[in-house]
Amino acid sequence: MKRRQFVGGLAAATGLAACAPTESDCAAGTERLAESFEWSIVTSWPPKYPGLGSGVDNLADYIAAASGGRLKIKVYAAGELVPAFEVFDAVSRGAVEMGHDASYYHRGKVDAAQFFTAIPFGMNYLEINGWLYYGGGLELWRELYEPFNLVPFPCGNTGVQMGGWFNKEINSVADLKGLKMRIPGLGGEVLRRAGGTPVMLPGAEIFTSLQTGAIDATEWVGAYNDMSFGLHKAAKYYYYPGWQEPGPALECIVNRTAWESLPPDLQSIIGIACQAITTDMTAEYTHGNALSLHLLMEDPNVEIRRFPKDVMQHLKSITDEVIADLVASDPAAAKIHASYSEFLRKSVDNQRITEQAFLETRQ
Repeated sequence: MKRRQFVGGLAAATGLAACAPTESDCAAGTERLAESFEWSIVTSWPPKYPGLGSGVDNLADYIAAASGGRLKIKVYAAGELVPAFEVFDAVSRGAVEMGHDASYYHRGKVDAAQFFTAIPFGMNYLEINGWLYYGGGLELWRELYEPFNLVPFPCGNTGVQMGGWFNKEINSVADLKGLKMRIPGLGGEVLRRAGGTPVMLPGAEIFTSLQTGAIDATEWVGAYNDMSFGLHKAAKYYYYPGWQEPGPALECIVNRTAWESLPPDLQSIIGIACQAITTDMTAEYTHGNALSLHLLMEDPNVEIRRFPKDVMQHLKSITDEVIADLVASDPAAAKIHASYSEFLRKSVDNQRITEQAFLETRQ
């Protein structure tokens, strides 16, 4: 409640400051401060789902509290209003005002959007937040989405994910051939070139598909969410690290027409709330993954394994080829990649002697 009161105070101060220039401006500003809105947000997540789903619920609560109830947002889980992978289209055409999903779900529609969720062997959550908020990444993201009538915001991050659940051992590169795995984004294309078959499935369908053998393996998020789906009951081998998603950012997208209908103070509240969710969600996953992984480590039916070094090297080599092909075929991807890779190159040295060095020392 203290956090909500603080954000609400900021919003009120913003509204008062906007009334400074002239009396007529103040009167117009006061009228706008009395306007109220009722919106809807559709998501790609199951209802009340830990982390991903609760993050959207918290977003709606924060916005309502900070706006004094002037902007109320009704949350629709995947399938309640639109299917899990149709959030982008629904918000773009104005069927709803807001959406929450992952930008790599739009592969094939706007391929360059994948840079704003996760690039295999790319940035972790610290780096992608640095690039988005201070390195020009968010400006590139908004430029990319402008033709689709959308305004995007970073809104959540799970931190580095796990490599996934497998019903067979991965001991060599040969074991990837013929592997049918639920894996989205560029990671899916890397698996395809490694001889596997990537499959796109919404979260709610993963357990049954893995249990029945419709797929051989799946990546989802990490121990916190994987246990909530019961994936440890459908496969034995749990591999790490999550090479495919080292720091996946989630997105809140707002229909541009709806966005422009809001007074400035409500626009500011949305931006502040999205940034708060990014911090809050990362904290939830840091806590939840730690507790859940501890339980999995004590489960005699689960084997937690590290991917073999030669497998990682092979997947990294293919990743470089996939990104090179994307950049060569898509001018938007080339522009975004130039900014992304420039910051990543500079960040590697900093991470090596700070976060990475500390963790190695602690171990």
